[in-house]
Amino acid sequence: MSIIADKSVRSQKTVWVAIFLLFTGFIGTKYFAGLNQALLFLIGGALGITLYHASFGFTSSWRIFIKEQRGRGLRAQMIMLALAVLLFFPALSAGELFGHPVKGFVSPVSMSVAIGAFIFGIGMQLGGGCASGTLYTVGGGSARMLITLVFFCLGSLLATAHLDWWFNLPHLAPISVVEKLGVMPALLINLVLFALIAYLTVFFEKRRHGSLEVAPVSKNHGFRRFLQGPWSLILGGVLLTLLNYATLALAGRPWGVTSALAVWAAKFVEVLGMNVAAWQYWQEPANAKALAEPLWFDITSMMNSGIMIGALLAASLAGKFAPNFKIPRRSILAAVIGGLLLGYGARLAYGCNIGAYFSGIASGSLHGWLWLCFAFIGNALGVRLRPAFFPDEKPQTTKITGC
Repeated sequence: MSIIADKSVRSQKTVWVAIFLLFTGFIGTKYFAGLNQALLFLIGGALGITLYHASFGFTSSWRIFIKEQRGRGLRAQMIMLALAVLLFFPALSAGELFGHPVKGFVSPVSMSVAIGAFIFGIGMQLGGGCASGTLYTVGGGSARMLITLVFFCLGSLLATAHLDWWFNLPHLAPISVVEKLGVMPALLINLVLFALIAYLTVFFEKRRHGSLEVAPVSKNHGFRRFLQGPWSLILGGVLLTLLNYATLALAGRPWGVTSALAVWAAKFVEVLGMNVAAWQYWQEPANAKALAEPLWFDITSMMNSGIMIGALLAASLAGKFAPNFKIPRRSILAAVIGGLLLGYGARLAYGCNIGAYFSGIASGSLHGWLWLCFAFIGNALGVRLRPAFFPDEKPQTTKITGC
């Protein structure tokens, strides 16, 4: 009973800490970087709350489907993507949203994307999370995921030293299906693909289990469930889409995560005396600007900070903020390797599960679909590797076909 009481008291304290951080972060960002940037910081906070309360993990959903052929999480992702293209495609075609110019994440279709997504997929399963998952679980109190985040940043920085070589591998120019086909044909093709993927998850799940998994019933209801969770996966996906759309409106581009992690690592090693500004990646205008300016002015950095603080608030409201620093050695090793793979792969692939997959597909970029296929293959390999680091997990024997 004393352990439960101590946990409750700690959670009550961290609720106020999180509220204080959100409030001061908003005021400070508004003062130094303007209202628009401060609102994006709060959107980051809302993303963190949503990710935590809905437990919207890309990594766990893919692992559960690969191991058990349960597709509830994947179907929620398809609903999220379907709503996203319905909102994003018309705005991106018009080039403006609420009178402000907007542009999607449209990147080359290249070998670096395929290789980077594959590497990232392995890292998802070893590191224990994707980009958004790492941030919200760190905010929620996971000490192990803090290790993943540190090496995620380091992997991102290492990749920036080699990107000119990777980006010169065989590639096609960026391809936007919205620009190539028009809004309606692009919407139709994407919606059919989402429906096909959802159907395949239903087919495989029913073939193996006979019926579809039912979402667990929550003991919380009404306003208490709103504050403490858990929220449904579908609600989580819808809210993530709406918040991504709000990001598009305020930032002029969709939600991204991993570019900031490279910036954080670069700023840190510069303090130690390393001149990363001389690297080609950091000489490009946008990257040089991010490196030179305070983090207040970097949209992705402020949103990432908001995500972690929002998750801290959500975990505290749920009474679940309880960091555990007793981490098995093999689990630490997996976090280190996984973090490096996540960071390195994300830079090669022009983004992560958010910037390349979610926002990339929402932008109509063909590279988002390439990322999905190769990241899934990487996840399948990562699932097979997990028992070497997590002995409690049984080796994967299920045969998965297709991407």
